[in-house]
Amino acid sequence: MTDKHRRRRDFIQNIVITVLAVSAVLLFAQTQLYSLGSGEGFRRLFLGDAQNGTASSSVQEHTISAPVRLAVSGPYGRYGSITAAIGEDETLRGLLREVLGSTGTFAACGREDFLQALGSTSVYFDFLSPLPLSVLADMAGTGGSDSPSARCLVVSGQGDPVSLFLWDGSDSYLRCTTAVSLKNLEQVAGQYELGNAVFAMDLTENEPLARELDDCSLFLNETPELPSLSAETPDYNESLLLAGLGFNPNTKNRYTDNGTEVISESGRSLRLRPDGNITYQSGGDGTLSIEAVGEHPTLAEAAAGTGALLNTLLESAAGDEALYLTGARQSGALTSLTFGYQVHGVPVRFSDGGNAAEVTLDGTAVSMLTLRIRRYSETDAASLLLPLRQTISIARRHPGSQLSIGYTDYGASSVDADWLAD
Repeated sequence: MTDKHRRRRDFIQNIVITVLAVSAVLLFAQTQLYSLGSGEGFRRLFLGDAQNGTASSSVQEHTISAPVRLAVSGPYGRYGSITAAIGEDETLRGLLREVLGSTGTFAACGREDFLQALGSTSVYFDFLSPLPLSVLADMAGTGGSDSPSARCLVVSGQGDPVSLFLWDGSDSYLRCTTAVSLKNLEQVAGQYELGNAVFAMDLTENEPLARELDDCSLFLNETPELPSLSAETPDYNESLLLAGLGFNPNTKNRYTDNGTEVISESGRSLRLRPDGNITYQSGGDGTLSIEAVGEHPTLAEAAAGTGALLNTLLESAAGDEALYLTGARQSGALTSLTFGYQVHGVPVRFSDGGNAAEVTLDGTAVSMLTLRIRRYSETDAASLLLPLRQTISIARRHPGSQLSIGYTDYGASSVDADWLAD
């Protein structure tokens, strides 16, 4: 072999060796980056950058939901569902999305206007507690302003295009026109088999006692069969909980105070009670944050971000329950949110009137968080609900109350569904 050929061979071998070495380095680096990303992903989802207080965009991808009572009215009666979560019925969710995405200017109206709206082709949504319109729009998959708040909405075909009526659960009734056509509403209503549901106001002729109830108490011809639930304060993964709240899972800065474990770190504190209640208090450094476009989150951003955080904290102890938003309000830089538990669209309420979770934000930073960890699982046993007539007779002791079905947790190992009067 000539020197010329030998030098060419060595040159080519050197190139091949260099390419292989570079490829190995790149592959190693890619593997390490992937490993680092996997290990920190849980933490990055909620922990804000120390300098700008932002969080991962994954928070924004979380979609909140809520129990909802539904009624579709047409010429031949009403269709109803009292055990549903918004999002389960894409047809009605799609209608709500179109309506909330095309609202006009709201004007005050009266209670009679609201009730008359149910007399024509209409769709009724009851979210059980007043929520900002922006949060309801987010549930439907569109955007909207934070104001006003509404517990009940009626999409009514009294005119063309259709109108939207709101009730805040108290004394405020509002109305506006939308861009949704009457034909569209009639097509939606035509997809449901009418005649299985009535409002209390439909019963007053044959059931005089129903006059004592709120007109919009919704009843089905056949009372739904709901299972009993097993209930417990479950064991949870403490390391994941600490990491999710921005603490070092291996921290030694902990002590016990009357059975409650107290963990402190960088001015922040976490109290873990033996009954499953936890309390987080910020040190004011904005370590634990949610994402928002601006300095202060909208209520929809706040609800989505805190909902995602709470769901992740509960992941290791989850059963058949899910969290849902029960209240949201803002005052200056502070945002306060409350959450409850639901099981397949049926709310679970605590006998002491407390919430499943409460979160206070200062801007985008979580300044306070309380969480009541409970796990609910469906059993083969059925809840025994009183017959409607007997229920109405008992409910007359609370004039003007609205009847609905829900679970009540008294702290025992089992929970049954029952009629609730609000």
